[in-house]
Amino acid sequence: MNFHLVSIFPHYFESPLSSGLMGKAVEKGLINLDYIDVRHFAGDIHKSVDDRPFGGGPGMLLKLDPMVKALESIEAPGRIMMLSPRGKPLTQAYVKELGTEEDITLISGRYEGIDERLLDLFPIELVSVGDFVLNGGEAGAVCLIEAVSRLLPGFMGHEDSGEEESFSSGVLEYPHYTRPDDYNGLIVPEVLRGGDHGKIEWWRRERSLEMTLSDRPDLLPEARLTVEDIDYLRELPRTRLGRNLYIALVHYPVLNKFGEKVAVSVTNLDLHDMSRVACSYGLGGFYATTPIQDQKDLAEQLLSHWRDGAGSKANPDRAEAFSKVKVFDDIEAVVLDIEEQTGQCPRLAATSARLDRSKEAEPAMTFAEMQKWLVKSPVLLVFGTGHGLAEEVLGKAEGILRPIRFLDGYNHLSVRSAVAIIVDRLVADEF
Repeated sequence: MNFHLVSIFPHYFESPLSSGLMGKAVEKGLINLDYIDVRHFAGDIHKSVDDRPFGGGPGMLLKLDPMVKALESIEAPGRIMMLSPRGKPLTQAYVKELGTEEDITLISGRYEGIDERLLDLFPIELVSVGDFVLNGGEAGAVCLIEAVSRLLPGFMGHEDSGEEESFSSGVLEYPHYTRPDDYNGLIVPEVLRGGDHGKIEWWRRERSLEMTLSDRPDLLPEARLTVEDIDYLRELPRTRLGRNLYIALVHYPVLNKFGEKVAVSVTNLDLHDMSRVACSYGLGGFYATTPIQDQKDLAEQLLSHWRDGAGSKANPDRAEAFSKVKVFDDIEAVVLDIEEQTGQCPRLAATSARLDRSKEAEPAMTFAEMQKWLVKSPVLLVFGTGHGLAEEVLGKAEGILRPIRFLDGYNHLSVRSAVAIIVDRLVADEF
């Protein structure tokens, strides 16, 4: 495989790409490294390759002409890629795809970046090695070269070495041990010394699952898991953000379609469906609020039927779900109830299908921001019936969650659908 490395500091690559297995692969001819120094294509006597950006701002940009000439000098560039924080994440699946190429050209930017017109002139793929910023693309290019090269036949001593590593099967790799088996009282697990390869294989799989759930639960939704894997994961203790999440459905004050403040009726379907969401996701609780006495009586009648009456005998699962439901007059009473249960005053957030377009409005709260809240404290997330929460409720909230379909014009889900979607985004199965 040929790597064409375009950089103003080509000497940067000399040490890392001549060491260890990479150095041996170059010696054996498995890898060919072609260094293209952009400064050689600078036209002036000083070999300057950067200039100030149009429109002002800090830093300098790599000039277009030397970059164009550097790329044009490569006879067979293959896929042209540039390391950039703007790029597509470099994953193991992406690495495997690149491993089928014969030629890859890697552009390492510097300073504040490059003239954007380079992307118009060449079919350049932007690729990122992480959500952080480096001084230049060279370090990221080394990461990509190593990741791709080690998958090539003959690169590693054992051809199956890459198949059991982290990310290859969608989960993290299991821990390894070598001699001595006892180091100052730290003993290698007995199963690894017993010689039963079936037990060793399952022990390793269990450790991989444990480490993934503990350290990278975000990998699990995409991992290929067997039924046995899932059964084992279910037995493991895990962080449950849902325990800190409380939801409330407000029936007054809410808005009607004319923007007027009104009260709406408690409905059987809302209580049924939202209580099941609260139970399925292990939430701290679900509240319905209304100050109207006949509506509170109706809600309590429904709850009594399913929790203690004939409904509980006919459908015990429904009784379990309704055990999380409480009815109060208003949000203030809900806050006091949560504080009494947890010993902490919950942080209050609201939901809305509309963006706040007022001049001094704060940006809408993201799901990731609310997840950070849930790690540290109880959170009360308020939903509105009718056409949304009245301003007096929204004004009490510390944050208003971004609408579910914030990039589309039509965003009119039923409250039951909105609750299910939002709760899933906040406390999905891996949390």
